[in-house]
Amino acid sequence: MNGIHAVILYSMSDWLTQLDVNLFFVINRELQNRFFDLIMPVITNRSYLIILPFVVFFLIKGRKQALIIVALSVLAFILADGAGNTLKHLIGRERPCNILENVHLLAGCSKSPSMPSNHASNSVAFAVSFLLLAGLRLKSLEGISKRLSSLLAAFFLFVAALVCYSRVSLGVHYPSDVLAGAIVGSFSALSVVALYIWAERRYEDQPQTTVLFVFLLGLSIFRIYYILHGPLDLSPDEAHYWEWSRRPDLSYYSKGPMIAYLIGLGTFFFGDTVLGVRFLAVIFSALTSILLYRLGREMYGDAAGTASAILFQLIPLYSAFGLLFTIDSPFLFFWTLSLYLFWKTIHLLPGAGTEGEAQREIDNASPGMERGSILSWILLGVSMGLGLLTKYTMAFFPLCAFLYLIASKKGRALLGTIRPYLALLIGLVIFSPVIVWNAQHQWVTIRHTAGQAHIHDGLQFSAASFFDFVGSQLGVVTPILLVLVVISLWKVAGGEKKRFLLWFSVPVLLFFTLKSIQGKVQANWAMTGYITCLIAFSAVFIVPWKEKRFSVKALVIAATSLSLTVTAVAHYPAMLHLPLKLDPSARLRGWKDLGRDVSQIYTDALKKGGAFIFTDSYQDSSELAFYVKGHPVTYCMNSGRRMNQYDLWPGFDRLIHYQGIFVTIGGAALTPQVKDAFLDCEERPVKVFDRGRLLREYSVFVCSNFQGMKEPAIGSY
Repeated sequence: MNGIHAVILYSMSDWLTQLDVNLFFVINRELQNRFFDLIMPVITNRSYLIILPFVVFFLIKGRKQALIIVALSVLAFILADGAGNTLKHLIGRERPCNILENVHLLAGCSKSPSMPSNHASNSVAFAVSFLLLAGLRLKSLEGISKRLSSLLAAFFLFVAALVCYSRVSLGVHYPSDVLAGAIVGSFSALSVVALYIWAERRYEDQPQTTVLFVFLLGLSIFRIYYILHGPLDLSPDEAHYWEWSRRPDLSYYSKGPMIAYLIGLGTFFFGDTVLGVRFLAVIFSALTSILLYRLGREMYGDAAGTASAILFQLIPLYSAFGLLFTIDSPFLFFWTLSLYLFWKTIHLLPGAGTEGEAQREIDNASPGMERGSILSWILLGVSMGLGLLTKYTMAFFPLCAFLYLIASKKGRALLGTIRPYLALLIGLVIFSPVIVWNAQHQWVTIRHTAGQAHIHDGLQFSAASFFDFVGSQLGVVTPILLVLVVISLWKVAGGEKKRFLLWFSVPVLLFFTLKSIQGKVQANWAMTGYITCLIAFSAVFIVPWKEKRFSVKALVIAATSLSLTVTAVAHYPAMLHLPLKLDPSARLRGWKDLGRDVSQIYTDALKKGGAFIFTDSYQDSSELAFYVKGHPVTYCMNSGRRMNQYDLWPGFDRLIHYQGIFVTIGGAALTPQVKDAFLDCEERPVKVFDRGRLLREYSVFVCSNFQGMKEPAIGSY
């Protein structure tokens, strides 16, 4: 019976395909005429010129309500475009003009996939959302009749139908592509309209959370689209952490295991793709904002919580980790979660005027409160432990917590109980696998961290590194906002609240500022010090907004606008036309192209027998492992460089008589170390371009008959 069903389904599929092709030729050839030859290219490429005058007229007449309708229709258009692009590449259907003969082609035939038609999805999304909003939801429009709005909606639907028809008439899409596009567009329109209706109703009762939810939802959808279709490849760190995820362990050379586990979770659901690696960055960023909202709301009210959560997404320092999945994405989440749990924990018990009264309140707490308090400390310990598994600078959290507790009466009383030490113990137990792993590997993480912190350099003064750190903070936070958030720490009111914000900010910022005098400090190392600054900023400048002078409001608007602008431009750096040497995003481009070229070389080598890929840089090895077809195991040779994770994994010394493909930055001659390891090597230069500009040059050496390689001892960590 199953075989019969399969035959029936196959026959039906074949019949539908043939029907699609036949209908395509009817529209594309039999219904074609000179008028269509002239008008269809205009409709498909310039349809916005047809509807734009009517949209402008509608906005002028309809004012506020009309603006809402047009804005939401444009939003549906954008959503449909993103969904269509995603489906197009997942389905991968070829266009008829690329595979059929005798197509009456009136436009350029793109090499992009065919189903669904984005022209169809976008035009239908705009028209359907306009129809729903104008005719069904916003019935009373200022200055414009319902009849006229209905006529405009019908006209936009007619234009959308013409656009759909034109895609087949031009010869670039099948009818089924257009139908699929219309379905995607209609679904996008329905989704936007339904969300608007829900948000409008909810806003009356819960305006702050409604604004935050819609903001985070829209931002998250954009980020997923950007991950799928944006200009940035995996960063070297992301590719390296993905390599870790392929080899689960208790810990790794330079970091704890959390990032590897999380990337493993992402790729389990979405495969070894860029989305699989980065998907959880979107989730953790949104969750961090939600936690920040909860903390800010409990300290200074809804407005402070909402402003803090949204500002977190606008600052370049934090917005990057909503897209790039490095250790900082989950680290920010666990730090903020620990902040929230700690604040909840220390406020389960009421405050007291004296230390003795505070101790008595703690000792005399009711059983229910006691259990709640203990549970909160346990959860705090779990959060700190998971944070330590993510990034070792989580150790600043218990230090800041201790300083806060010892500076307050209730805190000193709590330090006399077992609760804080229970949380610390739980955190250390969760972190213990890292300790065990390091004991098994000669404490390489401690040696590496000491090298990163320049401990062996001793006490020294470096004005260059200090000003470099200060400049980096001005860049990643933006100048005006940086000044305002620091000022807000001192101006914020609240006694106990102010102390909480200060003690979880100043020690971190002060430490890394002083550390920059001694040696290099990366721009993101001090990022947790600004988390509580966002709450202080919101409490000082946003909550009392109506009471602020015009000059202060202008300054706050300028600060947030500049931060938003920098963040937006960072997503599309090509807008600035920066020289490649000054473009920090350049290191995130070109890896896919390099992988494609090396894939061809590697495939040709495999036809002749065993082959392996190796480089002299862990970044290059990781990127090639991800972007070379089939995700092969790659290696990183030791030529006297600093130790890295590849040195702890099995090397290529056992691959005797294999062919070796050595990839290195171009322009350098083949070193004797590599040359002596093979019988013969042939160089194949590879150039990677970015929008017509030479991005990087590589030398790819195809070497035959591996004889074994002598590698020097590890010189530094």
